[in-house]
Amino acid sequence: MWKSDSVTVTAGAEYIATFQKTLESISHRQYCTKCGGHVMISHPTLGLFDVMAATLPTLTFNPSVHVHYSATVLPIDDGLPKYRDFPIEMGGSGELVPQ
Repeated sequence: MWKSDSVTVTAGAEYIATFQKTLESISHRQYCTKCGGHVMISHPTLGLFDVMAATLPTLTFNPSVHVHYSATVLPIDDGLPKYRDFPIEMGGSGELVPQ
């Protein structure tokens, strides 16, 4: 998750489209109209972007938590904290869910 002002699309911005399931949805999914790939998810009310790690080829990805884990379909036993929604610092409840 990145603060909105820290995210810049450096190439292919003309191919990014947004999908919002409902008008009340706090998540705006952004995808590539050319290939259909997921690019990022904007969370305007939180001022954050969830950037898909695969779109950042030089990023060394070191996960530290799981968010929205209560909706998981694939249990992940990696020892990381699993939040029902988001940690409190990110505007969530901070509620942890069991593995």
